Amino acid sequence: MKDKTFLMIPGPTPVPERVLLEIAKHPMGHRSTEFSNILKSVYTDLKYVFQTKNDVILYTASGTGVMDSALSNMINEGDKVLSLVIGNFSRRLAKIAQGLGADVEIIEVEAGKAINPQVLKERLDKDVNKEIKFVTLIHNETSTGVTNDVKTLVSIIKEHGAISIVDGVTSVGAIECKMDEWGIDVLFSGSQKGFMLPPGLSFLAASEKAWEAHKKCKRPDFYFNWTTNRKSVLENSTAFTPAVSLISGLKVALEMIKEEGIENIVARHTKIAKALRNAIRAIGLKLFVEDDTIASTSITAILPPEGISVPDIRKVLKNDYDIVVANGQNELKDKIFRMGTLGFVSERDAITAIGSLEAALYKLGYKFELGSGVAALIKELNK
Repeated sequence: MKDKTFLMIPGPTPVPERVLLEIAKHPMGHRSTEFSNILKSVYTDLKYVFQTKNDVILYTASGTGVMDSALSNMINEGDKVLSLVIGNFSRRLAKIAQGLGADVEIIEVEAGKAINPQVLKERLDKDVNKEIKFVTLIHNETSTGVTNDVKTLVSIIKEHGAISIVDGVTSVGAIECKMDEWGIDVLFSGSQKGFMLPPGLSFLAASEKAWEAHKKCKRPDFYFNWTTNRKSVLENSTAFTPAVSLISGLKVALEMIKEEGIENIVARHTKIAKALRNAIRAIGLKLFVEDDTIASTSITAILPPEGISVPDIRKVLKNDYDIVVANGQNELKDKIFRMGTLGFVSERDAITAIGSLEAALYKLGYKFELGSGVAALIKELNK
């Protein structure tokens, strides 16, 4: 059946009808009073989601664009950067820093693992001359389904004195992430994740310490320049022509987020992801991240059963049930498939997805107790 496609990928994520209807309206002038009032509301509500008193800059750009902004506004050639890498997206931060001419050192763990805070502490303790100026890290790595203990990691970075740069693209608005309380210096995210929008917008907030580093940046990016863009934030405007329709939709999405409440949103993601993981185990499949303490509540990575390929599972889910799940990336391509529970996702969606996965596996010849996954899911959801 056409027009029933449901996205269960790390992004883009499903978009609420209220948001879609707002986006579908004829765009207004981006220098109009009407649009300025929308921006005023958006800038205020973004602070609520980021849990910060800092101004939140809004860009018409993808997640990678805001990554670039986070680094290019502070790093000078030759600066020492420590990058904590646990997968594809945290590695991208290291690549951007290298492209800016930074002296990048990488601490990397195998896919499916999180950064050990003790390892970070030992490395920073050795930096007695405080040569390391910046530490990049990711909160939630969707390429593997791992969530770092950012609260602890940032406290270690803060004790050392370096500036923490945190990728919160798939955590802000989904996983507990308290910028001010945890002492995060730079935090950024994207619209097509927990914000329940199509791709095209990204957001960044910086601490006063980060702003001081920005002032010393010799060649800050033009489009992503923090100073230029914050000036516009304070004027309830944008530095350049924005994605007007997406921002109108963002206003509605932020209102929905406030209606539900951040704590309730975090609880919903946690509950659905835990139920999904229980269902996968009940079916007899292996989770790529076995450790529940570091398992993402935004995305779950799953290994296919022996004799059945990831492409076949994805094909049957898409062609027969109109459910899209993600393949693995890079070295994990065709080795895992990833089911998203991010953003505008409900218990009903999880039940539908697990039921469809069971049906797909059954069609592909996998031997298991039919209904075991759905039963485990429902039991967990109703605890």
